[in-house]
Amino acid sequence: MTDSPALTEVEQYGVERIPDADRTATPLDLFRVAFGGANTFATCVLGAFPILFGLSFWQGLTATVLGLVAGSLILAPLAVFGPRNGTNNAVSSSAHLGVHGRVVGSFLSLLTAIAFFSISVWSSGDALVGGAHRLMDVPQNDGVFALAYGVFALLVLVVCVYGFRFMLFVNKIAVVAASTLFVLGFFAFAGDFDPGYQGAFPSASTTGFWPAFIGSALIVLSNPVSFGAFLGDWARYIPAETPRRKVITAAFASQIATILPFFFGLATASIIAAKAAKYMEPAAPNYVGGLLAIAPGWYFLPVCLLALIGGLSTGTTSLYGTGLDFSSVFTRFSRVQATLFVGVLSIGFIFLGRFAANLSQSISTFATLIITCTAPWMVIMVLGFVTRRGWYDPDSLQVFNRRQRGGRYWFEHGWNWRGMGAWLVSAVFALTFVNVPGQFVGPLGNLADGVDLSLPVGLGLAALVYMALLWIFPEPREVYGPEGPRLVRASDTPVPPITTESGAPVVAVAEGV
Repeated sequence: MTDSPALTEVEQYGVERIPDADRTATPLDLFRVAFGGANTFATCVLGAFPILFGLSFWQGLTATVLGLVAGSLILAPLAVFGPRNGTNNAVSSSAHLGVHGRVVGSFLSLLTAIAFFSISVWSSGDALVGGAHRLMDVPQNDGVFALAYGVFALLVLVVCVYGFRFMLFVNKIAVVAASTLFVLGFFAFAGDFDPGYQGAFPSASTTGFWPAFIGSALIVLSNPVSFGAFLGDWARYIPAETPRRKVITAAFASQIATILPFFFGLATASIIAAKAAKYMEPAAPNYVGGLLAIAPGWYFLPVCLLALIGGLSTGTTSLYGTGLDFSSVFTRFSRVQATLFVGVLSIGFIFLGRFAANLSQSISTFATLIITCTAPWMVIMVLGFVTRRGWYDPDSLQVFNRRQRGGRYWFEHGWNWRGMGAWLVSAVFALTFVNVPGQFVGPLGNLADGVDLSLPVGLGLAALVYMALLWIFPEPREVYGPEGPRLVRASDTPVPPITTESGAPVVAVAEGV
């Protein structure tokens, strides 16, 4: 096994299979990156939603724990694809959606990254400017906010261009530093915190309680689910022989650990609601502003440090994977070129949303809609892994990236309509059940008295439709490997050989890859 590259060495790998000699990461590294990317102000903002929706502190904590555990359980199995295939999850999805259908995962990861990158930069930038204003009387105007956003974006872009090792180094520091600052915050707000905060629903039988409770749990659940498309970006550096349970446990624990920023957001939001209610108005909530309004003066510097560390950590975990995946869809771009392109695009979206279109108030809804579409994709991936007994053909996974044709995962002209059909039906149907109070309500959003059923519907329908299609319309036996399928049938349909786009045998091409 070779030594790990230097931090200042720009990562050269794209989505091709990582050579065994270079796969030196561990499950602990996966934990650090995934936890570091969520141990930020952006997660605190999501943690404030139960209070914003009117729940009491204890009701909100119950919804938070429920959503966090459920989301972590959904996410954790997605960690196995990286070590198994040595590439990211979108490329691995070729096995279940077809070599062209894998663009679904790429598109979902792009939207998710932009959404959560925006939440991170906006919340961290606002906290940094607000804290600097209280500490050094820095003015709070559009120019200062733009400078803060620009600095964050530039720092994130630099880290992402250098690649995985640099990002891992940043997150190793961020995990410890941010956790320490959050713990310090509990001392800062301990005197004002009242766990008896009642909210708008004194009991579970109060009208409107269940929509608020389920909605809060789903917003919390969306945070771990948002990592589904990205886990393979980091786990691909873990050796293939690493026990699956260790990788799955690392992914699960990384999200359970985010109870720290979620609890911080929930507790401080309850204080804001009691002492500075104007910051928690549903029409225009301002959690960061409220936090600064109730914080003691000595905690302003930790707030600024949290903003800087958190913005950098979340931004890198979001943007790195998307740049990586963009290079695999548009193969003329290198990983660095694709990262720069997506970075500039994301920065433009951030400035447009903050200063021109006022989209920042609705970004949480945008994220919820994306997660509603991502969750069925995750179910199809996990069930596909189960039915294939974890067996994949690395060469056939890379057909799209090498501009080839054929292979085990070619199916119908590069599309596997079983996986594609199950995803499309479940995602579209789930969107009709979305009910985000005051933001977006789908056509069937009020079917259960205002309770948001989008994710349960999407998850359940994806599982049922996908397994039914696999049974009724069996996939070729060759996609299942030597042990054959599990739980489903297989057909004797032959698979086409891998060739170049011109039809030439792949041998001549493969030798130069």
